[in-house]
Amino acid sequence: MSKKIVVITGSPRNNGNTFAMTEAFIKAAEAKGHTVTRFDAAHMDVGFCHACNTCYKTGEACSFGGDFNKMAPAILEADGIVFSMPVYWYSIPAQIKGVIDKLYSFFIGGKAEQVAGKSAAIITCCEEADPSVMDGVKIPMERTVALLQWNMVGEVLVPGVNEAGAIANTDGCAQAAALADKF
Repeated sequence: MSKKIVVITGSPRNNGNTFAMTEAFIKAAEAKGHTVTRFDAAHMDVGFCHACNTCYKTGEACSFGGDFNKMAPAILEADGIVFSMPVYWYSIPAQIKGVIDKLYSFFIGGKAEQVAGKSAAIITCCEEADPSVMDGVKIPMERTVALLQWNMVGEVLVPGVNEAGAIANTDGCAQAAALADKF
């Protein structure tokens, strides 16, 4: 059965390792008949959450405008969400953190029930060989997914890649493509 999947990336490096895994996932998902909408947060004006609690009061998710207002309707309509990002300084990169913080708007705006029940997955990689380095992405994302009452269907966690193209020396792209089977 065809699904609507939103992919949100957080890497500014268009030809980097995260993008390669993202592309592998999207290609596999589309081959299965899924519709994929991609948002590259690093190339968008997402901004940050102002904690003003006026979400959806203007008719849009965020009263401060910005590109999150393009993402929010797609997230609400999606069956699944994939967050794809590198690890930056042992954590979630700022390029995607604003998106994650603005998911708060679904609670304030009365959309929590509408957003619940979706499938979710994460794709991440890091420079260091120690897989625990990815805990700074993995744990907050797992908690975000639980709070939103989404179902974590998979995690692709690839350590030991830094230079663009290094992902080709791993099974990261194959893991990302296989993730499409879980939606």
